[in-house]
Amino acid sequence: MADSVMKWYVVRAIGGQENKVKTYIENEITRLGLADYVVQVLVPTEKVIQIRNGKKINKEKVYFPGYIMIEANLSGELPHIIKSVTGVIGFLGETKGGDPVPLRKSEVNRMLGKVDELAVQNENVAIPYVLGETVKVIDGPFNGFDGTIEKINEEKRKLEVMVKIFGRKTPLELSYMQVEKIS
Repeated sequence: MADSVMKWYVVRAIGGQENKVKTYIENEITRLGLADYVVQVLVPTEKVIQIRNGKKINKEKVYFPGYIMIEANLSGELPHIIKSVTGVIGFLGETKGGDPVPLRKSEVNRMLGKVDELAVQNENVAIPYVLGETVKVIDGPFNGFDGTIEKINEEKRKLEVMVKIFGRKTPLELSYMQVEKIS
């Protein structure tokens, strides 16, 4: 197949089931021997680190929930085959009963660039704390004390927590790992 007719399309899928739908599409294409017409099926994701119970947890988060990118030559029955896959709602940008609309080159580059950038990007941390929140110190000399978050320094991944010691407020600089939320 000539690459000139390969274009990127966006398939709308049921939110939260993107990877499952991607697998269904790939299996269906392989089963019907249409691999020549589909170059790749992609679920754009980003790596996010969440901190739970003082532990880092790496997670892949879907960057565009409910959407799957597909590079293909949508000719003949292929659009109907993809639309009939379980979990697929349809193609993005199609008019009722019309043909699927391919993405512009600039859109593809922006989306793929974003995916690459997020894959390379140094650990993107979801900050689980907010200013004014009360937290419990779980590590260090002030273990067991409760305090209020005064400042959040994202670059250093530190919190400034105001703790009452002997009736006086004292600021402490602690890492995210040294505190936990009070539920």
